[in-house]
Amino acid sequence: MNKLSSSIAGFLLASFFIAATPAAIAQGVAPMPEFTIYHLEGRRSERLVWLMEELGLPYELEFTRGDLAASMAAIRAINPDMPVAPTVVYDGQVLVESGAIIEMILARHGGGQLVPPLESPDFATHLMWIHYSEGSLAARAIADYRVWQIQPPTARSPLVDSEAVVQFAENFLDGKPWFGGEEFSAADIMMLFPLNFAFVLNIVDSEQFPNINAWMEKVTARPAYQAMLDKARPDGMVGSLPPLPSHAPSGPR
Repeated sequence: MNKLSSSIAGFLLASFFIAATPAAIAQGVAPMPEFTIYHLEGRRSERLVWLMEELGLPYELEFTRGDLAASMAAIRAINPDMPVAPTVVYDGQVLVESGAIIEMILARHGGGQLVPPLESPDFATHLMWIHYSEGSLAARAIADYRVWQIQPPTARSPLVDSEAVVQFAENFLDGKPWFGGEEFSAADIMMLFPLNFAFVLNIVDSEQFPNINAWMEKVTARPAYQAMLDKARPDGMVGSLPPLPSHAPSGPR
């Protein structure tokens, strides 16, 4: 090897080790390891496929098309103690919880994409909606759906109910384009699933929420979302739950 070639090789090798330092990793430039998403069609694992399509990062997608039982068997083989979708294998680690996985991918490999600047006011609300999506919205909607199947209510609950958690999101979007603030962010990826759940299953009256409906049109038109549908839901929804025959009563609590 001549001196020039040796110098170039040394520079490239040094660059690799610089890129792998903790400081570089903190900036989101760590190389992406092997990442396999174990998926059920129409479930929360779609979020991770969508995220990877938005970021242009490599991933493997494991599921049996049109067969939820077979897809679940593959998840159970990898994660018998907590067989849920998504289950992912990230550089040999078995991980669950879509929100946590999204935050980890963005912190290590996002390079600042899909997250508002740390010092901006949008960062706090972006993070709030990431956690609100499951901690408040999905939890309340799923609980109400199950209760209403057993005993349909005749009046709204005096406590925070499904309509209230959706209305909070509706009010936030009044004059704002995205849940992450001025730009699309991972908060929008997280929020779509529970809002779809509430609308499609007739847990709330979707016509009451024009801001959310307008946001849904924008978010589902994104090329990365459409790419996710092609790969992760090629035949549409598989094994969907039945909608409620009537949504919960609306109006004041």
